[in-house]
Formats: sequence, C-alpha cells, structure tokens
Amino acid sequence: MHFSVTLAASLALSAVQASPIVKRTGPVTTPKVNDGIILNYALTLEYLERKFYQDGLANYSQAEFVAAGFEDPFYNNLKKIYEDEKIHVSFLDTALKTANITPTVELEYTFPASDPLSFVTLSSVLEGVGVSAYLGAAAFIMEKDYLTAAASILSVEARHTSYIRASLGESPFPDPFDTPLGFNQVFSLAGAFITGGSSPVTLPFMAFPRLTLQCTQYYYEADRSSVTFSGAFTAAQKFGVDKNTPIYAVFFSGLDKLPVQVRITAGNKDYKIDRLPAGIAGQVYVVLSKSSTAFNDENIIAASAILEVYPKGQAPSEPLPKCP
Repeated sequence: MHFSVTLAASLALSAVQASPIVKRTGPVTTPKVNDGIILNYALTLEYLERKFYQDGLANYSQAEFVAAGFEDPFYNNLKKIYEDEKIHVSFLDTALKTANITPTVELEYTFPASDPLSFVTLSSVLEGVGVSAYLGAAAFIMEKDYLTAAASILSVEARHTSYIRASLGESPFPDPFDTPLGFNQVFSLAGAFITGGSSPVTLPFMAFPRLTLQCTQYYYEADRSSVTFSGAFTAAQKFGVDKNTPIYAVFFSGLDKLPVQVRITAGNKDYKIDRLPAGIAGQVYVVLSKSSTAFNDENIIAASAILEVYPKGQAPSEPLPKCP
C-alpha cells in the first residue's frame, strides 16, 4: 500500500483571517521569535494534531481501518498517538501558564480526509511537518529546559511518522536526516487546515503565496521525474518577476537544500523543472526562490509544496497516484 501526497500538495496554503497567522500584505520576512512565541507555535501545531486524531477516531471505526488494509493493532496505536498529542497540548499549555505567558487555544479546522486511507495519508504528512517544525525551531530556543522538552516531543513525533509511513508501505526512515523547516514555511502548510476560531495570541508568522504541484499519475523519483508548478509564473509576476528573472525550485530534503532553475512552460503560466535533483527521498518540501544560494524567507516567492520522492528506479509500479 503506497500513497500520494498530491492531496496535501494541492491544498490552499493561504491562512484565513480568523487564524493566528498574519495574512501576507507584502513581502514575507523572517520573524523575530523568543521562547514564549516558540512554545505557542508548538502549541498551535499540537492543537491541530490533537483535533485531527480526535476527528479521525470519531469518524472511522476499527473495522473500517481493518477493511482499508490497516490491520490490528493499528487502530489501538492510533488511539495511543491521539493520547500523546493530548499530553503534548497539556504540557505546552502548562509550561506557558507557568511562565506567565498567555497560551493560544484550539481553533477550528477542516481536514480533507474522506476515508481511512486518506486519513492515514494525511496523518503521515502532518506528522512529517510536525517533526520538521520542531527541528527547525530548535536552534532558536534559548532556555535549556525548553529545548530538552522540545527534543523529547520531537523524538516521539518522529516515531509517529515512522510508524504511519510503515503502515502505508513507505520506508519508515527514507533519509538519514530529518528536514528542518522555518516558521513561515510550517505556518504556510498548517494554515491550510485552520478555518476559523479566535486566539488571544497573534503569532508573528506569515503565509507564503501558495505553491501548487500539477497533478501527475506517476510517482516522483529522484534524478528522473519532472515537476510542474501550476500557475506559478503567473502568480510570480504579481511580485515583480518577469520572464528574464531567474527563479529556482529549492528542494528541502534532510539537511540538504538543493536548487534547480525553473523554466517557463509554453503556455506562459507555469514553472517547470525537467528532473528532480539526485539524493532526495521521502517527504520532500519545495519552495520557489529568487536566489540559488540564499534561501531565506525574503527570497522565497511561493511555498511550500510536498512531494513523496523515491530513489531512482525504486518507485512502485502499482497503484499509481490518482489525480483529483
């Protein structure tokens, strides 16, 4: 059983007004953070994960998971993951209150899962993003006790990711390194699921313009597959980009950030690369950048899309991903 992350990659990645994400009104900039902001950032993500598993366990029965190919004890392990997320929420909420910092609250969410398989597929994506979020935030945590706590949560989220990936027939550890992501990249992804609610906390993060992958009925393979970014050139023109501006698709995989210059397709709407870089694997993130060397938020013009990438020649032959 293999899966496609086309579903996640095709989500609208812009934040809604009621969410704690600042809507883009100008260029996205690297946010200034402190430990309190980072704890609330983590709590925002943990609330999202908690609600996701709460809904999934309520919507699909143990028998439905078994019928979808997820045999026992998968359902009970899902319940354990849900309990972990509940404890993470409680821990972070308590840590903020102990430090006399106002914690954020649960918001309203929509998750595009319609059956057990799509739920587990989305679980794999969310858990992977969670790992990348904690890993990317680690360098900015000043208090050693907070850093230890964050590392402890990170290692559990990584085990969740490996278990879910293995249950889907994917490699549980496709890369020797996990992938750190920046705050704005993560919030561009998380904002797709936040549809309402009100928080007493406004976090200093901004969502990048949406980056959409053109659906393909072939699995992505490193050093082989092409990738088309639908409408990306048209969108980039709103930010002063023209046909002579060099733009790079930057792939985040493990500790690598690999740029590939894009070209404009014949219709003058899309960007495309003809071959993925070698050496990437697993859940890979891609942004569009104006620079081939400096991949900071100020140079990113669209983010983030997600690809599940296989080593060259190792993609499954069946079943092929389905386009919406």
